[in-house]
Amino acid sequence: MDNDYALEPVPPTARGNTGRFWNLYAGEHAAGTEFMIGPLFIAAGVGARDLLLGLLLGNLCAVLTWRGLTMPIAAEWRLTLYRQLEIVAGRKFVTVYNLANALLFCALAGAMVTVSATAVGVVVPIPMPQLDAFWPTGAGWIAVVAVIGALFTLFAAIGYEWVARVANWCAPLLLVGFLACGLVALPKLDVHGLGDFARLAGEIWTGGEPLPGQIKFTFWHVFFFTWCCNAAMHLGMADLSILRFAKSRSAGWAPAGGMYLGHYMAWIAASLLYAVQLRADPASTAVLPGPLAYNAIGIAGLLCVIVAGWTTANPTIYRAGLAVHALWPGSSRFLVTAGIGLVVTIIAMFPIIAMRLLDFVGLYGMILAPVGALLAVDHFILRKGRAAPGAAPRQRDAWMFYAAWFGALALCAIPLRQGVFASFLTVPAWLLCGALFWALHKFAAKSGQAN
Repeated sequence: MDNDYALEPVPPTARGNTGRFWNLYAGEHAAGTEFMIGPLFIAAGVGARDLLLGLLLGNLCAVLTWRGLTMPIAAEWRLTLYRQLEIVAGRKFVTVYNLANALLFCALAGAMVTVSATAVGVVVPIPMPQLDAFWPTGAGWIAVVAVIGALFTLFAAIGYEWVARVANWCAPLLLVGFLACGLVALPKLDVHGLGDFARLAGEIWTGGEPLPGQIKFTFWHVFFFTWCCNAAMHLGMADLSILRFAKSRSAGWAPAGGMYLGHYMAWIAASLLYAVQLRADPASTAVLPGPLAYNAIGIAGLLCVIVAGWTTANPTIYRAGLAVHALWPGSSRFLVTAGIGLVVTIIAMFPIIAMRLLDFVGLYGMILAPVGALLAVDHFILRKGRAAPGAAPRQRDAWMFYAAWFGALALCAIPLRQGVFASFLTVPAWLLCGALFWALHKFAAKSGQAN
């Protein structure tokens, strides 16, 4: 159960066919976040053209980043992000990174447990959180979250095989569920064909003022958010831990299933549900995936929301468990992941992250993505594409990695504090980090310091 190749390259006998990765990405990205993000686009006052075009192009850039950056490195090294980073940058750097990484992963997984709890809240009479909620809404909410968190954690702790199995089982159900929600919502918005949709799209996504507490979204907000909402996975290389199991590099295209079925179709479908709610009662601005889906397709909608949260939280808890396990390689990965699940469950009791998901996801990507630039420069430029999975961890000159990462974040923190949307800063942070590291490495090499 604990032999998940956390410290060694994945052997050919343990590598999977490309098809399972299409299912894995479709299940993970047609998931709990979609039930939150779709409605939040309307809350941000986005216009129809800005939304549809921004989603199309942003998802394309995300897929190309997975295929062009993450997959080649995963295929050459066959290591987790954490093991490869230990070889390249040293164990102390990995310790700092893993702590930040695990905390942010826990917060994201916690938001997905929150999403699933809103489905249970339709059946069990518990107070539900509002759009501006921060604190747990009561003992009933805490109990429901605790049960869901324990269930999600169990499958993540068992290991990669069960993470993949859950995705394979659930992906078809989720895709049908999201599609059904969207199709049911359309007639309630007076849309009965493509002509009606084109005519009424501006009434669904009005392009007007955002709801209180939300920022105004334009095309560029949608484009960069869509490209960078998973920046920690592709630009930041976290999906080395998943794609290292791929038998063929063609698995690098598999995220397209998640992007266009999840981050396009599912976001739009969830957005339509929220539009129906606002049309029925403009004062009802709470974003609660459970009631939204239940009002559309009944009990099937509740199951869809629970499973959607599960398929996102599962691999996220798994990744966080790998991050912490890398700090104590001799420990039980199962027990470490179980401990991570406990932290996730506690975070999930506070609905603030789920309700501010657009802001959190942007910040999350901006912080973690630049570390992937260090691996990209090391692999493609310094090593010229030649992997060294058996190399000893770096013992000196780790200062270059700290300086590049923290330097890039410090520079990007200036516009962030002035109110610039975090997703606008993810790609600049990645480029800055890579450029700083390359310059510092060249400087150290000239000084005779770099090894």
